[in-house]
Amino acid sequence: MGTLGYAILGLLHRRSMTGYELSKEFESGLFEVWSAKHSQIYPELKGLYEAGLIEYQVEISGTVLEKKVYTITPAGQQALRDWAQAPCGPLQTPKDEFRLRLFFSDCIPPQRRRQRLEERLAQHRQRLAQIEKDREKFDTLPPREGQAFSDYLVLLGGIAREEATCRWLETCLELCRQQEA
Repeated sequence: MGTLGYAILGLLHRRSMTGYELSKEFESGLFEVWSAKHSQIYPELKGLYEAGLIEYQVEISGTVLEKKVYTITPAGQQALRDWAQAPCGPLQTPKDEFRLRLFFSDCIPPQRRRQRLEERLAQHRQRLAQIEKDREKFDTLPPREGQAFSDYLVLLGGIAREEATCRWLETCLELCRQQEA
């Protein structure tokens, strides 16, 4: 099973959800650490169901609309615990289209490169502001036994990542300005 399957198990460990609700979690709660498209989630749900790691109940909404509400099974809980406790593999360099384009930016005019860097810096500053706003939800350090503590740890990582990325982009822009002078 791939990481997406474990992410889905983790979400269902927290509460039962429909496929639609799961996809919304990937757009909001998990977007800082893992992404998945709607088209990836449903085949993964089918595989998890066939493996006996999740089950579902069909609920009727309104007069006709049926929706499946997924729940993690005891076997799914065990698979999630085993995965969460296992050591991670070697460090991997994440794919980053912006950095790849920057790597080859010698083929564009210097002012266009600087413009791309400024745009990216603005995007990361905006994301940093949003994440810092999310941090305001925590008045104090959450108890280490709960879900909120795990969320808080990941939030701190997101803040650190965005701060570091902003510093890096600011350094790149300064170097561009020095070359232009």
